[in-house]
Amino acid sequence: MNKIIIANYRETEPQVISREGNSFAVKPVIREADAGKCAASFVEPGRYAYGYHYHEVNEEVFYIIRGHAVVRTPEGEKNLKEGDAIVFPASPEGAHVIRNGSATEKLVYLDVGTRLTPDVVHFPDTASGMVYFSSGVHHFRES
Repeated sequence: MNKIIIANYRETEPQVISREGNSFAVKPVIREADAGKCAASFVEPGRYAYGYHYHEVNEEVFYIIRGHAVVRTPEGEKNLKEGDAIVFPASPEGAHVIRNGSATEKLVYLDVGTRLTPDVVHFPDTASGMVYFSSGVHHFRES
C-alpha cells in the first residue's frame, strides 16, 4: 500500500457475494490493487459471511460497527455488540464464522487482517479449502 486511504461504510460500493443460498456485501476499504501487508473491508452479512473457516498464515480482527453479531468459534458461540472486537489467530483455534444475531437490525463490521501469501484457508464443515497465491486462488478438497 503506498497511499493514505479514507473510506466510509455508508458510501463505499458493495461487492455482493453469493454462496450456498446466502448473499452478503463486502465493501473494500483497501482494494486488491492497493493492498500491501494488510486488507480491510466493511462487511454486511446476510445471514452470515464467508463460512466457517480458519487460516494457516493470516490473522483477522473483526470490529462491530453496528448491530449484534454471533460468532461461531471452536470454543462455542460468542455474542458481540457495537464496539466489540474479536481477534482470530492463524490456526484451527482461530476458526470462525460470523452471523447477524438480529432478524430486524443490520449487522456491519470491519474485517481487518494480514495479507501474506501463500495462505491456506480450511473450511472444516465442507472438508474443502483454498490456497491463496499472489497470482490467484487454488481450491481443494481435504482427504
